[in-house]
Amino acid sequence: MTSIKRVYTIVGLIFLITILSILAFTTWYTVDESEQAVILTFGKVEQGLNEPGLHFKLPWPIQSVEKLSKETFSLQFGYEEKDGQVKEFPNETKMITGDENIVLADLVVQWKITNPAQYLYNADKPEEILYDATSASLRSIIGSSKIDDALTSGKAEIEADVRDLLSELIDKYDIGISILAVKLQDVELPNDEVRKAFTNVTDAREMMNTKINEAKKYRNKRTNEAQGEKDALISTAQGDKAARIESARGDVSIFNKLYAEYSKNPEITRQRLVLETIEQVLPNTEIYIMNDDGNTLKYFPIRPLEKEQPKVKEEGSDSNG
Repeated sequence: MTSIKRVYTIVGLIFLITILSILAFTTWYTVDESEQAVILTFGKVEQGLNEPGLHFKLPWPIQSVEKLSKETFSLQFGYEEKDGQVKEFPNETKMITGDENIVLADLVVQWKITNPAQYLYNADKPEEILYDATSASLRSIIGSSKIDDALTSGKAEIEADVRDLLSELIDKYDIGISILAVKLQDVELPNDEVRKAFTNVTDAREMMNTKINEAKKYRNKRTNEAQGEKDALISTAQGDKAARIESARGDVSIFNKLYAEYSKNPEITRQRLVLETIEQVLPNTEIYIMNDDGNTLKYFPIRPLEKEQPKVKEEGSDSNG
């Protein structure tokens, strides 16, 4: 009896120690800064925790904790990169554009878990759902785009459209994921001959655009030069107009002053005007004013006589000697 009682005592102590150990190790847990946690009570989600540190809960099996990462994940669609090696999946990336051309398109989706409870329990494999939704979104947008846009300048718009459509699908699925960014990696044609033909077309188009831009630049230059010449001519004409107006005003002022003087002394003013006009018309002419009764010789060579006068005097002196 004593041995049986002792066995019971030992078993009881072991059970008690086990219970205490379970209570000690399952009533607290830590959450790292890069983690987020979900508490479950008898398997039912109670709440989510995002604050790092030490936390307490009811012991197992009443409550349990599931931890998920807060980091940003990358989904590689159409290829897989491992240890510096890239493996492509062309069958997954082959799709048809809106103008019925075949292209190969792969991309990267940046995403993170924003609702741990939905991520854990609303879907069995949320990452597969994200992959399928990415494929559907990319094919839908490429299928409504032209090949020129997909291969050249329209990539940014395609990325934005894929991100919007993918975000809308993920929100409908309620799998606790948020889409952060979508980046097209490669969009290319399926074989070398098609690539070469498209490259030739692209080069020709770029040459055409270059010539058009050069022509527009030359047109703008000539237009600006013509506008400058026009403005210069208008400015010159306006200057001439202003100068002539001022000159006319000056002439009018002079005339008004002359007329006032003329009104006071008509005869003197008339003679003055006649003399000033003669000086302007014949600037090198010598004018002699003579008062005669009409019997005076009208042309009298005074200057020649003045020149001859010294000679006459010299001749007279010689004869006297």
